[in-house]
Amino acid sequence: MHDSSASAPAAPVLYEEKLRPSPWIWLIAVMISSLSILVFVPIGVEIGLIAAVVVFAIIALLLTVSTPKIVVTERTLQVGRAGIERQHVGLVTGYRGDDATHQRGPALHGLAFMCLRGWIDPVVRIQIDDLRDRTPYWLTSTRNPEQLAEVLGGTMAREADAEDHPGAAA
Repeated sequence: MHDSSASAPAAPVLYEEKLRPSPWIWLIAVMISSLSILVFVPIGVEIGLIAAVVVFAIIALLLTVSTPKIVVTERTLQVGRAGIERQHVGLVTGYRGDDATHQRGPALHGLAFMCLRGWIDPVVRIQIDDLRDRTPYWLTSTRNPEQLAEVLGGTMAREADAEDHPGAAA
């Protein structure tokens, strides 16, 4: 059987980002793993040190394996495990600060797909225009909301507000 995807050229990547843990997350991982020393010190200091290394290795593995990736090509959008054809992408808006917090909280729709990481504040909201999909939009963390929104043909929230209300202060 012939695999047509093997001969098809790969679409060029327009945007790519891995939502890696921030340095302070790694510091917390070190602190948690070092607490395991206290648990095992009554058995032996060496056992406690080994336990700390093992606990850190497990945390590091989990953080690394669960790191989602955002990939935008001319035809597709991939956010973590979810993927969609770009023809189904509607309005795209990036948010920072209080606006991002509002999107992750009070403004959040119960059916929205979320790829959020607590260590990354900015988010981008990507409307889904596919009648077969009940998901109204995707909300994803990103360190570069301006860049991601621009690649998808969208804007930042403040820019969108200024366009909707000419003369309003941004």
